[in-house]
Amino acid sequence: MLPRAIKRLLHQATLSDQSYRFMFDRAPDDEFVVIDCETTGLNVRTDDVVAIAAIKIRGNRILTSARFEAIVHPDSELEAEAIKIHRLRRSDVEASPIVWKVLPGFLHFIGPRPLIGYYVDFDIAMLDKYILPLVGIELPNERIEVSRLYYERKYGNAPPNTPVDLSFAAILHDLRIPSLGQHDAFNDALMTAMMFLQLRDLTRRGVRIARQRASPVFNQFGG
Repeated sequence: MLPRAIKRLLHQATLSDQSYRFMFDRAPDDEFVVIDCETTGLNVRTDDVVAIAAIKIRGNRILTSARFEAIVHPDSELEAEAIKIHRLRRSDVEASPIVWKVLPGFLHFIGPRPLIGYYVDFDIAMLDKYILPLVGIELPNERIEVSRLYYERKYGNAPPNTPVDLSFAAILHDLRIPSLGQHDAFNDALMTAMMFLQLRDLTRRGVRIARQRASPVFNQFGG
């Protein structure tokens, strides 16, 4: 695997639209962007994005006023199962712009900041299939996966064969974050932002999450 610095240089060299060179600027100190996409399904190759949300974090503050939200008209017809999950009707997406109209604003919003998400690789893969033909590169931003941070805090010192639950609901429960209702892009991004700030704080303080599911309290450990 190529070092990140070399990959960034290769990305810069293949950028087809030089107006997007800002994607390689130095990210503002202690700023991040939490992203979430709602899609017609889980197949990156055949499914489409129907909603995108992004929220900035600066320091320990979630800047809900600094956010990006867009409903997107998918290439394929919205199926009944997807409507049940996302509660977006066909009329909602039919009146919305296609993804190509939305992406420039999204790219300017995130800039060079690290991207945070819950299974963020999937969201980025869905976006990259549109971004690549638009600007000639995939997103070069650093990625931060909240389920990985959670795993380290809760299961990093677990004995072999310990059952592992990395579900969104489990993380909400252990961190005592209220559920705002999943499968809404903005709500999911906001809850993920709260997860990140709590998990980063636990990591900095050397605090692990207790594995007793019946009693979601934090234990201090030495070292």
